[in-house]
Amino acid sequence: MLSVALAGKPNAGKSTFYKAATLADIDIGNYPFTTIDPNRGVSHARTECPCLSREERCGNENCHDGTRYVPIELLDVAGLVPGAHEGRGLGNQFLDALTNADVILNVVDASGGTNAEGEPVEVGSYDPTEDVAFIEAEMDLWIAGIITRNWETVERQSRSPDFDIDDSLTEMLTGVGATEHDIAYVLRKLEYPSDPMQWTDEHRETLAREIRARTKPIIVVANKADIAPEGNIERLREAAERVVPCTAEGELALRQAVKAGVVDYHPGDPDFEITGDLSDAQTKGLDQIRTVMQEFGGTGVQEAMNAAVYDLLDQITVYPVQNESKWTDGQGNVLPDAFLLDSGATPKDLAYAVHSDIGDGYLHAVDAKENRRIGEGHELAEGDVIKIVSTAK
Repeated sequence: MLSVALAGKPNAGKSTFYKAATLADIDIGNYPFTTIDPNRGVSHARTECPCLSREERCGNENCHDGTRYVPIELLDVAGLVPGAHEGRGLGNQFLDALTNADVILNVVDASGGTNAEGEPVEVGSYDPTEDVAFIEAEMDLWIAGIITRNWETVERQSRSPDFDIDDSLTEMLTGVGATEHDIAYVLRKLEYPSDPMQWTDEHRETLAREIRARTKPIIVVANKADIAPEGNIERLREAAERVVPCTAEGELALRQAVKAGVVDYHPGDPDFEITGDLSDAQTKGLDQIRTVMQEFGGTGVQEAMNAAVYDLLDQITVYPVQNESKWTDGQGNVLPDAFLLDSGATPKDLAYAVHSDIGDGYLHAVDAKENRRIGEGHELAEGDVIKIVSTAK
């Protein structure tokens, strides 16, 4: 399962975002380090279900009238403060918790109502663009510290006649989620001395930045967009490559209203419908949320999750089935599972994602939409329904 981590300073709204995206019962407080131990929950990416092309909807619990929600892990960790890479605050705990994350959502208080330490201040008195580079810098310095502390080992290994810097760095940086392919990709981009003894701090810091950008890509979530002073969202968009305006409190209110049976809304919808009796205050609150949704196309919570999965990580959703005509598994369930795969994945990649034995015994695959056999090197596409034929049962 893909892992999305929430980063940011205290009081930016990470825990509210987490609760809105998972409906988990957690602590939300207006003080630093509300979150101490990492929270792990299940959220979802949203996409169109292939059942839309059939006469009847699939009935899967993660499908709502043709809108499919694909499970992903969401991780909420302790807030980050300046100096976290040196252990300040809960820094080491925070950074270590990010090891296995595939992508980072940097939750920023777009209202400028929290200072650099995460303490509440007057709305508009702090520049939220400061929190864009701050998170990247702390993560870069964290990885640079790991490289520096272990560089003597690389130097010792370099004395061996069969030394390979790719292998050495892979061994070192597996702990921050880097693979041999990540190391090879980054080293191809860099200019560096062939002898590790000649590397400088600048070489190591450049390596750290590239490794972080490769293994921990970041999307900025401009939270509290509903109370952000005019111009703050645009300034954040100028400061970061990818920015999603968001009201996590608005999403949480809608999700709780759905749970109470007074609102019809599915995460990621651009609007909602009131279906029950509400007080004047509740109606006014929902009207304010609707105003923000109209401006930004939704609350931003689901958009941020989708941007992380489908845009930044370039994933596709593929549906394995056993019966290619009915699109069912062995128990007759229609489109029972949805798998997220890298863009360009093949049927054999899907087979291994389902189970290693299925992959090892792979024979061929059938495109259930087209009712035709496809080759092992065929590139799968978003929404494909695939039957895997394997010697494994």
